[in-house]
Amino acid sequence: MNISIITVGKLKEKYLKAGIEEYLKRLTAYAKVEVMEVPDEKAPEELSEVEMLQVKQKEGERILGKIGADTHVIALAINGKMQSSEELAETLDKLATYGKSKIAFIIGGSLGLSEEVLKRANEKLSFSKMTFPHQLMKLILVEQIYRAFRINRGEPYHK
Repeated sequence: MNISIITVGKLKEKYLKAGIEEYLKRLTAYAKVEVMEVPDEKAPEELSEVEMLQVKQKEGERILGKIGADTHVIALAINGKMQSSEELAETLDKLATYGKSKIAFIIGGSLGLSEEVLKRANEKLSFSKMTFPHQLMKLILVEQIYRAFRINRGEPYHK
């Protein structure tokens, strides 16, 4: 299985980078996982509604440029479907079973995802009703993908 994690913005925090690198290393036993960062759109602190849409649209175009036509897209969105770790494991297992070997998880920037990206998504996933920094979300996501593979293999990790 080939998994892409496409995110907006560059990760700067060393402690988050270290955690992500650790889980990516562990994941090599289960799948090919690639993290792709697209540049975030520079914008002033105070934005009008139109400017927010423009920023999301530009970031969305960069994201969509990284997604192949045959890729199953899972967008992380606060209004997406919440799943337990076991349900995420089942989702990944079903995708593999039905020949979906290319999966992309999308994490938007601080303003969220564009409508175009959300429309391209095959499904929307929410980790919580809470808002998390997108840099932290990347670490949470790779940990949950790792946990899903461990669950599907019946290996000790999940409790």
